[in-house]
Amino acid sequence: MPTLKPTRLSAALGGMLLTAAAHATPVWITLGDTAFRQLQRIDATATAQYSTSVDAGKAADGAARRETVHVVEIDDARLGELARAVHRTRGHGPGYVVHDSFDDARQALQPLPATLAKQAAASAYTVSNVPQIGTWVQQLQASNIVGTITSLSGFTNRYYTTSHGVAASDWLALQWKQLAGSRTDITVEQFSHTGFPQKSVILTIRGSDPAAGTVVLGGHLDSTVGRTTENTRSPGADDDASGIASLTEALRVLLANNYRPKRTIKFVGYAAEEAGLLGSKAIAKQFRTQNANVVGVLQLDMTNYKGDPKDIYLITDYTNAAQNTYVKNLASTYLPELAIGTSQCGYACSDHASWNAQGYPASFPFEADQNDSPYIHTVNDTLENSDRQANHALKFGKLALAYAVDLGGIAGATVKR
Repeated sequence: MPTLKPTRLSAALGGMLLTAAAHATPVWITLGDTAFRQLQRIDATATAQYSTSVDAGKAADGAARRETVHVVEIDDARLGELARAVHRTRGHGPGYVVHDSFDDARQALQPLPATLAKQAAASAYTVSNVPQIGTWVQQLQASNIVGTITSLSGFTNRYYTTSHGVAASDWLALQWKQLAGSRTDITVEQFSHTGFPQKSVILTIRGSDPAAGTVVLGGHLDSTVGRTTENTRSPGADDDASGIASLTEALRVLLANNYRPKRTIKFVGYAAEEAGLLGSKAIAKQFRTQNANVVGVLQLDMTNYKGDPKDIYLITDYTNAAQNTYVKNLASTYLPELAIGTSQCGYACSDHASWNAQGYPASFPFEADQNDSPYIHTVNDTLENSDRQANHALKFGKLALAYAVDLGGIAGATVKR
């Protein structure tokens, strides 16, 4: 049973934290057990204001998994330290979601309405064997992925509060606009967020049958080394310039072949993932408010460091089991040379969690299982310290293309319902 403690943290605790960070601002976060234990090591007085058991998807063996998730008030100056601790323990993060208020945080942990949960569970995924995919995946070029990673990691940082983070968003929007060219069925917009200047970037390819639903592919465009300020160096080559680069190369090939989908397809570069999934949380929540029919979400966050023997690891927790099976079948059909494994990453480890929280089926193919890049969230997260030729990231770009076309369908063809 959930336990509720509606009182805020004591003034004494607030004063103690503010002594450590004079300009800190209290924020509400939700975080799983693993991250909560790390927070208590950082601050022994940290107290859960509300705790409840949530559906965490599947364990590695396929069994249903639940996790206790907590609502905690924390000064925002401690979030970087928390993210570093989570990273050291689990490999990737941030491991928490930032909320506007206690009520917002508590509501985020409530069970989904039955109708919405049914919508997510009812999505049928069958591979369509689209003949064009086999040809198109061969057209992706690792050298283009290298170029995008180099450009994005060339910014001083891409942190969500800095001018460099704003410039990186503007740069990505321009790149995608150039790929779209003069096509009138494609739009590129920058999604403005409340409370910080970095914008998410959304490219939309309008489907010939919008009622058939929407397919979303995304990765986060921001970077961090923890407590990042205006001129802190944070290249973020693997985390997550690589995911954006894999998506961009898939998009390039789709548009070079004049691909026109049956379903509407959206490519998204999320802002402020490293700050608690802020960008994706706002976007997914807007889709939910509009009751949008999202039939699938694919997240690419870190694609260019091959830390373990298999090529791609599907995250099984806080994702959709049916869609995960579909993604694995996509790889077997179109990319049989790839070895696919499974892994887990815990609560709020990337932007797929925002969509999952809104009841949308999400999948997260990741670059490694146990041996994540040791350079993540450091100044050494550079192209030279991952795959310099981006051949690992190329695999994810091919998978993204197969996912977009097979699930998005082709205009004029029958689409899966």
